[in-house]
Amino acid sequence: MAEHPLQNLMKTAMENIKGMVDVNTIIGDPVETQDGSVIIPISRVSFGFAAGGSEFESVDNEKKNGGNGSLPFGGGSGGGVTVSPVACLVVSSTGQVRMLPVDHHAMLDRLIDLVPQLVSQLQAMTGKNKPPVHRNCQI
Repeated sequence: MAEHPLQNLMKTAMENIKGMVDVNTIIGDPVETQDGSVIIPISRVSFGFAAGGSEFESVDNEKKNGGNGSLPFGGGSGGGVTVSPVACLVVSSTGQVRMLPVDHHAMLDRLIDLVPQLVSQLQAMTGKNKPPVHRNCQI
């Protein structure tokens, strides 16, 4: 059975998208700084694809195609790729590894992550490291 024109259309589009996205697009090439740290960029890759087509039939179809049953085909396809930076992985010369987010909510996320550490430090400074005693509870 002969290959349908829509199959060729989809195959070509998918091969082109596959060529655009590889592992180096998501995890970038490492960059070494003067102090010996290594910075590795990390990105989010999103892509979409659509294809469609139709066979057209006319009143004179049997006369035009010589009665072989094939119909004229019309179709199209499209796709898109978005690459967005997400974070940088920083490996210092001492071996310490840190993830530095790039998005605009990074500062708020970082502050929320530091709250437990801040509370512990404040408790240590005030000498209140003991768990709270509830006065209404009797054991």
